[in-house]
Amino acid sequence: MKRVLPCTAVVIAALFGGTATLAQAQSTTRGMPERLVLPDRPDVPPPGYTRTARAITGIAAMRPEVRAARAEHRPAYSRAYVTGGGRWQVSFYVPPERGIRSDEIAQVIVDDRSGRVLEAWTGPQVEWTMARGIPGQFGRAVNAPWVWIGLCILFVAPFLRPPLRMLHADLAVVLAFSVSYAFFGAGNLDASVPSAYPLLAYLLARMLWVGFRPARTRPIVLALSPNTLLLGLVFLIGFRIVLNITNGNVIDVGYSGVIGADRLLHGESLYGGFPPDNPRGDTYGPLAYVAYVPFALVYPWAGTWDDLPAAHAAAVAFDLACLAGMWLAGNRFGGRSLAVLLAYLWAACPFTLLVENSSANDALVAALVLAAFLCLQRPVARGALATLAGLTKFAPLALVPLFAAYGPNRARSLAAALGAGALVLIPVAVGPGLERFWDRTLTFQSERSSPFSIWGLYGGLDAVQTALTLAVAVLAVAVAFFPRERDEVTVAALGAAVLIAMQFTVTHWFYLYLVWFLPLLLVALLARSGIRAPGAAPARSTAPAVAVRR
Repeated sequence: MKRVLPCTAVVIAALFGGTATLAQAQSTTRGMPERLVLPDRPDVPPPGYTRTARAITGIAAMRPEVRAARAEHRPAYSRAYVTGGGRWQVSFYVPPERGIRSDEIAQVIVDDRSGRVLEAWTGPQVEWTMARGIPGQFGRAVNAPWVWIGLCILFVAPFLRPPLRMLHADLAVVLAFSVSYAFFGAGNLDASVPSAYPLLAYLLARMLWVGFRPARTRPIVLALSPNTLLLGLVFLIGFRIVLNITNGNVIDVGYSGVIGADRLLHGESLYGGFPPDNPRGDTYGPLAYVAYVPFALVYPWAGTWDDLPAAHAAAVAFDLACLAGMWLAGNRFGGRSLAVLLAYLWAACPFTLLVENSSANDALVAALVLAAFLCLQRPVARGALATLAGLTKFAPLALVPLFAAYGPNRARSLAAALGAGALVLIPVAVGPGLERFWDRTLTFQSERSSPFSIWGLYGGLDAVQTALTLAVAVLAVAVAFFPRERDEVTVAALGAAVLIAMQFTVTHWFYLYLVWFLPLLLVALLARSGIRAPGAAPARSTAPAVAVRR
């Protein structure tokens, strides 16, 4: 009981924090109008334009989706803005009530010269530009069919050999998120959002099955030799780095990391005071900014959202850290063959490249979770690293009970977890105080809405979401004690299950978060199976024996 209470507290904090962080600020899309100018007169063309605001408003109001939105939200008023580049933006608003700001219900972009409607948006796509299916807004060239489909083929290539087994279905489900992501890329939220949940549910069920029913499976005979995979790994690493340098972009989370690192280097408060082009970038844990400090020292921030070489360098470094962690995990459980395979799978997965080429910070979360897992035999390190992982995007705090409770010296591990959290938060508390930290992170995010989950897109499911969130809290605590017989592979499966379950219940979910649990999932699926090269004799697995817990 003494261990259950602190574990429960950690999980509750993680659930609130995970929900908050996953409901992160919408990504700012480069190329969208940044400055709107209201013309002086609606009946006179602005300088350099041929049409009047009144005429442009009439064109926009004729769009069927705009007419439907105005009919649903009566009364509504409009404003026509000059955006530059010979374009107009016509916005339709619902009048404010009781001091609440006006809500924009429709937005139309019109070309001045031709009078042609270029874009028309209603519903959540008005506020969330990232929901509009703008080509290349995440990862740019990664979305090219030849790149994405090519990576999918490379991802499954080592296993294209009969007989069929559950592993083939598991890997197919991981790649099936590509279909959901394709709908997202087309701006079809009604297809992209609900289609992700059956896939998450399947992976959750598989990880719980592997965790609670550990069993060695038949050896996996690969279709490609370890040397072939190693050559593929070297090629993929080079390809990923070159693509990031030549064609990668930086979304808001990477920009936030650079800003936070710059503020730390200049002795400024980390929370509060972010620039207008990323005002809510201070919504993550302190480690999400500390990790960018070395890169900001080499590539100082210029004060604007430019190419941000520090964010590119950080994304590459986080990705390489994950590759190294996968190699170490594979070497521990299956020797060189499994080491090469796990590193190769990370490099060939299109979603990990999506993270790297977007210069996001999600690989940092995966790297820290993987580091905590690799230190399971070291009580202090596993507890401290689990907390550090959680102080990036908060959700991994739910792993603290599981990791701290593994093996002997659990009290030391839990104490190390709490101590690491205190050390990281002391500078935050000394400055503006924990109250501002809480307000800028957990409070802000918990109050946001998001159209990227069934809970936010459809609404009316609050009771179901709350019940599932409580169930996840129970799961996160329960796996710290059950099953009583476990080894490190069991912990990998249960850890992946906890992270998947949290993503299943949050208000905002996005495809970049798949990489949070991907390393643990791949370890759980492959570590107990002997890996054999084509024509090779069976190799002995080096997975640790099951440890009996009492």
